[in-house]
Amino acid sequence: MEKRKVLVVDDESRMRKLVKDFLVRKEFEVLEAQDGSEAVDVFFANKDIALVILDVMMPKMDGWQVCREIRGVSEVPIIMLTARADERDELLGFELGVDEYISKPFSPKILVARVEAILRRSGGATAEKTLTAGKIVMDKAAHEVRADGRVVELSFKEFELLNYFMENQGIALSREKILNSVWNYDYFGDARTIDTHVKKLRSKLGAQGEYIKTIWGMGYKFEVE
Repeated sequence: MEKRKVLVVDDESRMRKLVKDFLVRKEFEVLEAQDGSEAVDVFFANKDIALVILDVMMPKMDGWQVCREIRGVSEVPIIMLTARADERDELLGFELGVDEYISKPFSPKILVARVEAILRRSGGATAEKTLTAGKIVMDKAAHEVRADGRVVELSFKEFELLNYFMENQGIALSREKILNSVWNYDYFGDARTIDTHVKKLRSKLGAQGEYIKTIWGMGYKFEVE
């Protein structure tokens, strides 16, 4: 079986080595970059990268700019690392399409577990591989969404969020329940993360974005009229 490639980007060689050692033990192939500029070069030179672990504060080009460059051409899962516990940073990351956000210091074992969980969920291994709701068709195996016949490019987290909505049609879902189900129980984030993703998801779905109803003061409900 071919090893999955993970790009680790951090200007601290000690941090890169720590993360790499834990990933290699789990049979991942690890590519490294020591600054943002090198990260972009490595990413574009390797089209089969499965996931990117990206530090925020780096020389030459910071993590936000690297994320923008990658998101311009790819929806590859991105885990952002930061030493700053600032919720504004976190919200910016999610607006740019970051899939997970981990603050330093962190447990390398937890980081690897997050990597495995993201790749497992994005693999589309599920019993029901196609979901249909109104004019939205989701092919989980191909990781593709069509709205009124048009292919919609979604990030990993946007895809997961839409999948959760479609699997729970007609059910009122609180922000906390969505956060726990889509970002998993060990994610200590702000519920406004949900609003950011819903806004982007609605925009990308066009007219079908109206299927996602806001329940004021509570959360959302996915409903096809």
